[in-house]
Amino acid sequence: MNSNHLDKISLFVLILIIVYTFQIIYCQEDKIVALEKRIQDLEARQQQYPEVTFLTYKDRKRILVTGGAGFVGSHLVDRLMLAGHEVIVADNFFTGRKRNIEHWIGHENFELINHDIVNPLYIEVDQIYHLASPASPPHYMYNPVKTIKVNSIGTINMLGLARRVRARLLFASTSEVYGDPEVHPQKETYFGNVNPFGPRSCYDESKRVAEAMCYAYAQQEGISIRIARIFNTYGPRMHMNDGRVVSNFVLQALQNEPITIYGTGKQTRSFQYVSDLVDGLIALMNSNYSMPMNLGNPDEYTIEQFATKIKELVGSQASIVYKDPVIDDPKQRRPDIGLAKSWLNWEPKVLLSDGLNKTIAYFRNELLVKHHSNRNVFFPNEWLHLSNINAMNLDKNIEL
Repeated sequence: MNSNHLDKISLFVLILIIVYTFQIIYCQEDKIVALEKRIQDLEARQQQYPEVTFLTYKDRKRILVTGGAGFVGSHLVDRLMLAGHEVIVADNFFTGRKRNIEHWIGHENFELINHDIVNPLYIEVDQIYHLASPASPPHYMYNPVKTIKVNSIGTINMLGLARRVRARLLFASTSEVYGDPEVHPQKETYFGNVNPFGPRSCYDESKRVAEAMCYAYAQQEGISIRIARIFNTYGPRMHMNDGRVVSNFVLQALQNEPITIYGTGKQTRSFQYVSDLVDGLIALMNSNYSMPMNLGNPDEYTIEQFATKIKELVGSQASIVYKDPVIDDPKQRRPDIGLAKSWLNWEPKVLLSDGLNKTIAYFRNELLVKHHSNRNVFFPNEWLHLSNINAMNLDKNIEL
């Protein structure tokens, strides 16, 4: 074999080696690109949190919110988290939903405990917002014995926790303690007109006894307590089937179904937007006032006026129908908020039309959810500064 032939073979082998090397490099580049894409996908799916205020250990509190996955509780959790506190939510998810607070799960300042407060809870906290209780008639009438246990045994457990760790406790009471009032508007000094043996008594009377227990623990054990008597509240994250006036009317109007009024429609109610209530709860917790305090909107509407208002805002063609009145349904409901104004410098700020428009938008999006992976997420105003919020793979309902 001559040298020219060997040179040709060597050149051919060299070319094969070069080609093979380039193929390896090209394949590796494909693998690198694929890996980079996977990393980008994982980063896109990673939970994004809003920026929270930083508090030093002296200012940061550990706060327990019972019922924190519920309608009002989840909005309170948002506000406390954004303020920089460590928040623990205890909820058994009877009426609460994990979706209401899932945007905080995994955050270093947040903890979720699936717990029924009828059973004792042993943790260390500085403040307790005790909101756990079904709050709408269909829910608290579904299991009246359980409702009584939550508001009596559950409240004793929370008061016991407050006594053990010397925490301040705010109890979420209700305007229902006034029953069908004979005094209008209702002041905190009014003792109420409650039927102790009716279908609503499981809720009304258990809230009244819970207030009595708070007072007794404060007097006997020196516990720092706050009592908020909450009037009708509405807003995003309301349960779709809670049977309350706002959710019923909005859903019926959106679906062009007859808007149902029980009774003549002349009975009155006062409606406050949820953000106003949260402002009041936080102000009351951090105040020096320890007697019961009304938190509600003094603007009063008949149920008939309210139904017409929602129908107009939705642009619905639904008719209004009247049915038999509900047993023990109050004829008038309007808070006197003089105490809240003088002690907390608090009064509602959100106009009814503005609050209803946000609520209607939330319910409209809720009706569009057709799959478990869909999300109708309500973000508070404080989230809007996030540059990456639009990158989240969620169906959004952003409060504007």
